[in-house]
Parts: sequence; C-alpha cells; structure tokens
Amino acid sequence: MIATLRGRVTSINIDSAVIEMGGFGVSVHITPATSSSLHVGSDVTLATSLVVREDSLTLFGFINDDERSTFELLQTATGVGPRLAQAMLGVHSPNTLRMAVATEDFKTLEMVPGIGRKGAQRIVLELKDRIGSPDMHVTARTMGVATAPWRTQVHAALLSLGFAAREAAEAIDVVAQEVASGEIDESETAALLKSALRSRDRG
Repeated sequence: MIATLRGRVTSINIDSAVIEMGGFGVSVHITPATSSSLHVGSDVTLATSLVVREDSLTLFGFINDDERSTFELLQTATGVGPRLAQAMLGVHSPNTLRMAVATEDFKTLEMVPGIGRKGAQRIVLELKDRIGSPDMHVTARTMGVATAPWRTQVHAALLSLGFAAREAAEAIDVVAQEVASGEIDESETAALLKSALRSRDRG
C-alpha cells in the first residue's frame, strides 16, 4: 500500500494533481480544499490511499492522516465508494463528519451531493459506533447554526461562484457569528451571501 506521497507539484486541477517523484509524475485525486492549498512548483507530502479495482489503480491524496483514515472508514458504509467518500471530505472536515454521525445530524450529511435522507440514515447506523468521538470543543451554538437551512443555501451559492468547498465552509462560519450576534437576520439570504463574499475579501 502507498501510504504517503512526497514530491514536487507539477500540475493542479480542482479534483486532482500530478506529483513528480523519482522522475515519475504520479496522478492523485484530491478534494477541492486540498487543491486550493497546493502550488505548482512547491514540494508537498500527502497521506494517500490506494483504491484497487479489477481494471484500475486509483490514488487518493489527503492533507493529513485523519482525512485519510476517515476516507477509508467512510467506505465501509453500504453505498459509499471512494468518490462519495472524497466528496464528503470535500464538503466537511473529519471532525464535522464525526459530529454529524455522533449526533445523528442527517441534514449536515445531506449537504454532500449524492447523499439523501436514506443514505444519511444508513451512514449513521453503520458508522456511529466506529467513527470515533468528535472534538467536543465544537459548541452547542455552532452545532445549531450548522444545521440551519440558510447554511445549505449560502454554501451552494458560494460553490456556484467558484469557492472551494473548504473556503465556502470558512466563509459561512464567519457569517454564522454575525447571525448569532444579531447583526444579520438568517432569513435575509442576500445579506448572508454578501457577508460571505466580504469575508473572503477580508481574508
């Protein structure tokens, strides 16, 4: 098994990159968040998972071991293949996924394209006792905001505007603070979106 990949980044796409090592260019599938953290010409070390099929060998790359182990565990759930597991990590961090499974937060899981209510219920049922404990520094207030309908709407809008999934999540976290403080009404979708766009400018 190829556990890590270290080399120079020679090309980057939204869902893949080519890493040169030992004279070979290795193609590795990555999440949009990982893609946004890479730079052509720089050296990188990725944790990797090799998916073996009868007609293919596909390498998936991750920023750290936590992402890789979560990716591999997600695939033990019925109906979750490597592409869907990668999509889940493209939308949510490993800790957010652990929190969603532990609290049976189906709405958070349904934010991932390709996961409906039945799929979310199946993932929770099959992984709840195996996915591990979430970081309990996530507050009850943050958890409440995480399932608010406006988050799904704004998240989708940001993705359509070219945000990486992790950038969209970070922008929404900033907006959530303004919603919690009363600066913005969560029913004013346009205002929420404008605030999310301003958060990237401020960053």
